[in-house]
Amino acid sequence: MARDSDGRTGGTLARIAPQSRRRPDPATEGLAQGLGWFSLGLGAAEIVAGAAIARWLGKPELTPVIRAYGMREIVTGVGILGSKDATPWIWGRIGGDAVDIATVLPALEERNPQRGNAMIALMALAGATALDVVCARNLTQAPLTPPRRIRIDYGRRSGFPEPPKAMRGRAKDFKPPLDIVGPEAMRAWTAA
Repeated sequence: MARDSDGRTGGTLARIAPQSRRRPDPATEGLAQGLGWFSLGLGAAEIVAGAAIARWLGKPELTPVIRAYGMREIVTGVGILGSKDATPWIWGRIGGDAVDIATVLPALEERNPQRGNAMIALMALAGATALDVVCARNLTQAPLTPPRRIRIDYGRRSGFPEPPKAMRGRAKDFKPPLDIVGPEAMRAWTAA
């Protein structure tokens, strides 16, 4: 007899499914989805208009870097929107925000004629980072789905492909194939 997780014997087994995903509140889930779509849009803009963004910052040499950041944003957006648990992807956005801020900071130098634009970009990055931090923190603190019991009823199964009455006597009609290849101990049996 099988024992279920409660210690009872019988034809029913119970196993516990693993905890798999977090259950955030609907507002946090909506914010995560919004950040995923924002990542896709921002990534597309950085790829298509990377040169214009670099010129706007007063750093045209950053064009290939901005386009690479666009690819990163698209991958992150797809990850957020396509995963069951967006938590690691949102934390990845925070890492990306830190890299973006580090990239824009040199544009604040005195001799850059577009210094004001760089300040606007930094303020926008700070706002996006704040949203990412709030979302990541809320996702991380959200409870995991509770483990659930899956009951499997084996009470009506015998292990036979047909009812036991129909299987009775089947083994006596078995004839092994003549071309069976096996270990030495089996050869005597197959030759008989």
